[in-house]
Amino acid sequence: MKKLFVAVALVMGIGTSVFAYNMNPASIETVTTVNDFTPIEVKDLPAAVQEAITKNYADLTIKEASVEAKEDGTKTYKVVLTDKEGTESTVLFSESGEVLK
Repeated sequence: MKKLFVAVALVMGIGTSVFAYNMNPASIETVTTVNDFTPIEVKDLPAAVQEAITKNYADLTIKEASVEAKEDGTKTYKVVLTDKEGTESTVLFSESGEVLK
């Protein structure tokens, strides 16, 4: 009975080795990060973004800011805002201060 279990284990081990060997690296898809934001200082936000926050979110405070540079050269700014109770809201802005989300 032990020999049967050993034989099954060997066959399974060889089978997975062959499977791993036959995987074609070219067929494996590369997953890229969709939101790759880099933290920045609040003072480094563009003037248009700061004006949009002052105008549309006057009662909120900026907790943190980050930027994502896209391949086409445009930038998206992610700003985390907090209210007096500490509730956080995340807003995405274009370089021109337009709200994206």
